[in-house]
Amino acid sequence: MDYDLIIIGSGPGGYVSAIRASQLKMKVAVIERSELGGICLNWGCIPTKSLLKSAQVYEYLNHASDYGITISGEIKPDFPAMISRSRSIAGGMSKGVQFLFKKNNIEHISGFGRLAGKNSVEVTDAAGEKKNLSARNIILATGARSKELPNLKQDGKKIIGYREAMSLDKLPGSMLVVGSGAIGSEFANFYQSLGAKVTLVEFLPRLVPIEDEEVSKQLERSFKKIGMKVMTSSTVESVALVKDKCNVTITTPKGQEVVEVDIVLSAVGITTNLEGIGLEETGIKTEKGKVVVDDFYRTNVPGIFAIGDIVHGPALAHVASAEGIICVEKISGLEVEPLDYKNIPGCTYTTPEIASCGLTEAAAREAGYDIKIGKFPYTASGKASAAGAKDGFVKLIFDATYGELLGAHMIGANVTEMIAEIVVARKLETTGHEIIKSVHPHPTMSEAIMEAAAAAYGEVIHL
Repeated sequence: MDYDLIIIGSGPGGYVSAIRASQLKMKVAVIERSELGGICLNWGCIPTKSLLKSAQVYEYLNHASDYGITISGEIKPDFPAMISRSRSIAGGMSKGVQFLFKKNNIEHISGFGRLAGKNSVEVTDAAGEKKNLSARNIILATGARSKELPNLKQDGKKIIGYREAMSLDKLPGSMLVVGSGAIGSEFANFYQSLGAKVTLVEFLPRLVPIEDEEVSKQLERSFKKIGMKVMTSSTVESVALVKDKCNVTITTPKGQEVVEVDIVLSAVGITTNLEGIGLEETGIKTEKGKVVVDDFYRTNVPGIFAIGDIVHGPALAHVASAEGIICVEKISGLEVEPLDYKNIPGCTYTTPEIASCGLTEAAAREAGYDIKIGKFPYTASGKASAAGAKDGFVKLIFDATYGELLGAHMIGANVTEMIAEIVVARKLETTGHEIIKSVHPHPTMSEAIMEAAAAAYGEVIHL
């Protein structure tokens, strides 16, 4: 065999798997047809956070007087410079993966990889040249791309996906965003903050529909406060291009409406990259557009594994990384536990931020739990008041019988950093009273977790 392990795809699943495999003394190669780091580092998680930070700084400057600071002269966003900064950061992260590959003696093979048999991978390079490589084990980590709806075909110019949304040459005057999941909500927030007139359309009855209902309501209030038009229970029927405008026909609960915008951003989900990678020829089982795997990411073909967006589970970078590590450690013969998908944090980097883990209130009730709910608003947080970020709250859900922390749902400044405390607490089966008795530093946003736990048990101090 040429290698102990070949990985197809270098996103957060692929490159993390490769590094862990190298630590476990495997000879590893990673096949990547584009930039190292995959979509997350180059066109997803990292560059979008750069753009959102630029928008946040712009918002701070526009509200400098709220903090006792006077700024003379016009404040305006330099949109091309924001895009350039974002691309530079993404490029730096990709180079960081190159460094990690060299440090860990991982071979990077540029080209398109496809299965050519149980232990064989065919690689086609940019010149069309093909070669076959062999490995004892193969991991598929090919990720996903922006999903296209039949009535919302992307042309890359007027009807775009997330990739184009990160590299526009100028700030549009208006934009309609279809879909209010994490991607749609973040871009809607970004463009509205910079001065574009944004309309956010969601098919379901509320924004960020996988989140707790109270979080959805708070986000909608916050979006409307900054001037965004929000349309829920609404469907985009068609887009007509008229000169340099998009006339979007939308069916709403009140009837049809036509909205004219400069750009339409489709953020209706993702589609897995399974085409042409040899699944059918190898006999690998798929179901509903995903590769079928067991708890340790083994496919039905011995020696071939799959992780990340192409398998069932949350399509999140940190999930792909965790799956990759478990997969590689199992291949190495280590004693490992399956991933607990009930304790996965989800984050949305809007303003205010959203973070959650575990059961929503509705899901807990539906599961038959007798629950205690504690909620602490940011308006009662000294740190939030000092920061000028009083929108939001922390909501904790406990099993009333045993005190188990069933779920946490947060919206507000810094909650994407705070959610890790909840993940660890749930992993350690921490009870509500143990959270209450764990001293939290003052003043911090994270105090709201302790206060929310105390609220659930009638012991809250600052409400």
